[in-house]
Amino acid sequence: MVELGKFERKEFKSSSLQDGHTKMEEAPTHLNSFLKKEELTFHRKRKWELDSYPIMLWWSPLTGETGRLGQCGADACFFTINRTYLRHHMTKAFLFYGTDFNIDSLPLPRKAHHDWALFHEESPKNNYKLFHKPVITLFNYTATFSRHSHLPLTTQYLESIEVLKSLRYLVPLQSKNELRKRLAPLVYVQSDCDPPSDRDSYVRELMAYIKVDSYGECLRNKDLPQQLKNPASMDADGFYRIIAQYKFILAFENAVCDDYITEKFWRPLKLGVVPVYYGSPSITDWLPSNKSAILVSEFSHPRELATYIRRLDSDDGLYEAYVEWKLKGEISNQRLLTALRERKWGVQDISQDNYIDAFECMVCTKVWDNIRLQEKGLPPKRWEAEDTHLSCPKPTVFAFSPLRALPLSSLREMWISSFEQSKKEAQALRQSRSKTFLDNISGFNHSML
Repeated sequence: MVELGKFERKEFKSSSLQDGHTKMEEAPTHLNSFLKKEELTFHRKRKWELDSYPIMLWWSPLTGETGRLGQCGADACFFTINRTYLRHHMTKAFLFYGTDFNIDSLPLPRKAHHDWALFHEESPKNNYKLFHKPVITLFNYTATFSRHSHLPLTTQYLESIEVLKSLRYLVPLQSKNELRKRLAPLVYVQSDCDPPSDRDSYVRELMAYIKVDSYGECLRNKDLPQQLKNPASMDADGFYRIIAQYKFILAFENAVCDDYITEKFWRPLKLGVVPVYYGSPSITDWLPSNKSAILVSEFSHPRELATYIRRLDSDDGLYEAYVEWKLKGEISNQRLLTALRERKWGVQDISQDNYIDAFECMVCTKVWDNIRLQEKGLPPKRWEAEDTHLSCPKPTVFAFSPLRALPLSSLREMWISSFEQSKKEAQALRQSRSKTFLDNISGFNHSML
């Protein structure tokens, strides 16, 4: 399979039509030759051969592929975004991309042999409905950032153990101490302001107690070079070298969910900068070593955090304890090592399947397993998602002191109301659609209602 990078595949966009269906906008030019080649390969086959392969219908037009026969080990399935296959007798599974999941446009009525599979690696702010039990439990298979998912994507932003150990961008502590004459101890780079985690409120308060160089659109007080101002440049060598000069970086996620860990955490570790982390409550399960990050959750107030960072900044021995693992190339976290060793997909590695390939093949294989069971006269195995496959608490806001408390911005208020509204929609969907969803599905777990 051809590697579709994280940013390449997100250029596939869809626009809603009045009938609730979607149409594809033009795919990136550099992918057109691949897509056309795959389509031609299939269309050379006789039409009747389609009856030999289960159809996996992408209800979200994520891949842009109108028809491809994909090989998954010994099994093969036909993958398509073409909704005319909705009622085809060989259509066995519907694949959904979480951001595009729309309760007003679903493949209903749901047949007994129709599996639903969810791929969602994004922040909950993209579609809160999925993070409530009535909706997530509609799916048979999941690929999400949660370790509990059928195909966990927790390490989706980490290429390998080798990049964590790499000293390519590491700036020696002596040089960092010299750079401190013109740089703050902390750096913050965010252009997605006022997200559900309310990170900007925390950083704003922290700035009252310690100097922070902020390069992004949020709380900006320092400018990047013109050629690096585009957010797409955040993986550029020049950007890396600027960030690597700092001792600490504020690595704050846009949402607080177990196992939702993005490049904000992994990037500083790769660069030899100590992350001051706020986000996943389960982050300690994924640290390279016990002392590789400073956790905001361990401090009752930004003032205490600032005091601790100043202490490390002035004591080389205390600071070096946080980068010792990197200097020695020693990663002691067995969970992290095992997750990277056993995952069935790669990151920016064309020698491996990407995580979309792995997701498609997971569903294809499960479908074939059930086909073989039925051929033996045995009942198919029913796979079901659990609420742990996507679970995030209600967004909250920081309120540190009356003297510094700011009125809630309309955007900060929106995340809370959006979460509450999505919870009502999820419950209404399950209640109003329960008959449509379940009456045609023998063996479906009614106890979830």
